[in-house]
Amino acid sequence: MERKFTLSPTLYYTFHTVFNRLYTIASTEKGLAYVSPDDGDITILEKLFKGFTIQEDESINAESIKQLQEYTQGSRNEFDLVLDIQNGTPFQQSIWKALLDVPYGRTIHYGALAENINNPKAVRAVGGAVGQNPISIIIPCHRIIGKNGSLTGYNGGINVKMKLLDIEGIQYTG
Repeated sequence: MERKFTLSPTLYYTFHTVFNRLYTIASTEKGLAYVSPDDGDITILEKLFKGFTIQEDESINAESIKQLQEYTQGSRNEFDLVLDIQNGTPFQQSIWKALLDVPYGRTIHYGALAENINNPKAVRAVGGAVGQNPISIIIPCHRIIGKNGSLTGYNGGINVKMKLLDIEGIQYTG
């Protein structure tokens, strides 16, 4: 009898401080999969990445951390990282990909993002997908604002969103 073994995929995580808040940064073999202000709570990773072996490893995430630091210091305006968004639904993935098309220093509102994916009536669903973005900052959900120019919710908090928009020189209505 032949024995077959399967290995579960591995998620490599580390922590990094962004604007005085502890972010979890995690990658799979396919690419960067998670950047979020979880304050060191890896149980979130266990829920989102079911079936993965979760292992702490800073070296695998070193380039992501380097580019994130450069961005927050104002010396980088785009990221050159391979992203792994396999944990989202096809609709969420389409929104996250569309977010990558919003250029540095620009904002759009949820309705415009819905139009960009040829689904103008899906504004609420778009908002939900933006809110579930697993790779904050890198996938620039902070560039999405209210139709009237006001700031809307952000996973890292409105203060972090304001700092990110300030880095990019974006004007907004507080």
